[in-house]
Amino acid sequence: MGPRKYFVITSMIFTLIGILHLVRIIKGYEAQIGSFVIPLWVSWLAIILALILATAGQKLARK
Repeated sequence: MGPRKYFVITSMIFTLIGILHLVRIIKGYEAQIGSFVIPLWVSWLAIILALILATAGQKLARK
């Protein structure tokens, strides 16, 4: 697999992760690890980070 294909695939994965976090926020799903409930604001941060990484992957794929 070449670098361009790698960047396209990883940017698609990060886009999917961002969409899933957005669905979690819209639907109000709870995320829990053990007895710790993860607050919804963590998903907002995850959306921002996923968008940054997806955009970076797309830019690198175009080079």
